[in-house]
Amino acid sequence: MAEPLPRSPGRLLAALARKRAGHFTGLWTLIIVAASFGVGAQYGIKLIVDAMADDSHSNVIWGWLALYIGLVAGESIFWRLSGWLGCNTVVAVGIDVRMRLFAYLSGHSTDYVTRNSSGALGGRITATAGAAGALVATLTWKIAPPCVDFIGAAIVLLTISPWMAATLSLFVVIVATIIVAFGRRGRPLHQEYATQNAKVTGELVDLVSNLWTVKAFAAREREYQRVGALIDREATAQRRSWLYLEKARVLHDLCLWIMAGTMMIWAIQKWLDGTGSAGDVVVVNALTFRILLGSRELALSLVEASQQVGVVREMLQVIAVPQNPADKPDAAEFEPGAGSIRFENVGFRYPEGTQVLEHFDLQVPAGQRLGIVGPSGSGKTTLLALIQRLHDVQSGRISIDDQDIREVRQDSLRAAIAVVPQDISLLHRTIEDNLRYGRPDASEEALHRASAGAHCKEFIAHLPQGYETIVGERGAWLSGGQRQRVGIARAMLKDAPILLMDEATSALDSASERKIQMALGRLMRGRTVVAVAHRLSTVAAFDRVIVMDRGRIVEDGPPSRLQRAGGMYQRLWVAQSAGQETA
Repeated sequence: MAEPLPRSPGRLLAALARKRAGHFTGLWTLIIVAASFGVGAQYGIKLIVDAMADDSHSNVIWGWLALYIGLVAGESIFWRLSGWLGCNTVVAVGIDVRMRLFAYLSGHSTDYVTRNSSGALGGRITATAGAAGALVATLTWKIAPPCVDFIGAAIVLLTISPWMAATLSLFVVIVATIIVAFGRRGRPLHQEYATQNAKVTGELVDLVSNLWTVKAFAAREREYQRVGALIDREATAQRRSWLYLEKARVLHDLCLWIMAGTMMIWAIQKWLDGTGSAGDVVVVNALTFRILLGSRELALSLVEASQQVGVVREMLQVIAVPQNPADKPDAAEFEPGAGSIRFENVGFRYPEGTQVLEHFDLQVPAGQRLGIVGPSGSGKTTLLALIQRLHDVQSGRISIDDQDIREVRQDSLRAAIAVVPQDISLLHRTIEDNLRYGRPDASEEALHRASAGAHCKEFIAHLPQGYETIVGERGAWLSGGQRQRVGIARAMLKDAPILLMDEATSALDSASERKIQMALGRLMRGRTVVAVAHRLSTVAAFDRVIVMDRGRIVEDGPPSRLQRAGGMYQRLWVAQSAGQETA
């Protein structure tokens, strides 16, 4: 089970830092030492200048020069070490973010993915990983060094004048407070930009994946205008975020202009009064400008960090919501048995939808082949989804082999179920990868046997790379019938005790369907089969058929008996037979 995602960016970053505690401890130590050496080098210049101004100390100039050169060299060495370790740390954080977000996202229901757009969700994961890595880099190289510079400068100024040190500290605190407050006020702008960016990403992915539909309905110009409007809104949000950053720059420059002028006037006045040395003027100038440049970087980085936090926060608001269905913390592993299935007083409704099942009871003995028929919207496909626990029931209980499916891990439950859906979706990988998806460790012999059983070998042999042929996105490079055969072969290879089928032969021609029906007959032996069928010929040889209407079982029995019973099944049979004769 995936770890729960923190609901705030701060907690997420803290969790990432704890996981890489060694990396971050070493990295920040290197940064602190490097920045300290930089401040020390400025003090070394003061010592050199003071020695040059006093002839009696000319003999120590070379010693101070050696110290200065050593500090400069040490600063460079530690910065380079921090760059090497930082590279590994930032990359590792990006990996951790992607893996953790994907692990949590994959626990959401398929309805959740449909509601939030798979393209937008994928874009959010990538953008969040980038923002988290950039945030770590910002904290490490743009925020930490100016803070160390400030502390070091305050220590150095204490040796010159405690009042100067106190004044510098007060300046920095005031500037930091103003910039942080200013940055917080701009957070909604950065959040809005992140939201609009995610919308544009999701829309583009959705259009690219449905390009055939766009062309088929001559909608290119219309979609161009639609995307243009979305991009305009994103650009407006981006400009507002960016210009707010420019306002922060102006405010910061004004504050530091006052600070730099004040500190230099003070240092020169002390030199004129004879209470300060020329070296003091030099070091005050050097440290002031070091802090000036560093604090400018700090101010900008704080605003950038707020933008990056906005990206992470926007993602967490969407992805870090409770999973439904979710495994219990103490969920046990499902123990596959003979495959008996039982619905007891089940009530279910989709979110924001009408009631689908109410007080629903059904028992499927192990090894039985059960067909489910009925008009559209009667709840047939819902039953298959509930057996797989793609949704949790609101009332009642579903058990498989006397195990409440809410009490076991979802992955272990689904490992015992093979599914052949109506719309076969394949991964953008090779045919072999797709065939092995439910059973990666299957032998070559089993792979070829399943391919032959589903009549896949005859078309695979004519493909350019055979089993190594890439099938395209969602299997787009195969015909509908070929995809369906691959889906059936995949289920055969999985060899699970329970087989669920949702009109498994709908994309096949009559000749191919007869062959596949024979193969499915072999696949069904010794297994519990639950099959939704629109064509009644698919379930004519099943042990039992139930007819559903508006979430209720209105007929139940062997298909031969239902065909003579004068009910809905017989009417459906007559209607389909008449349609076939007309055709």
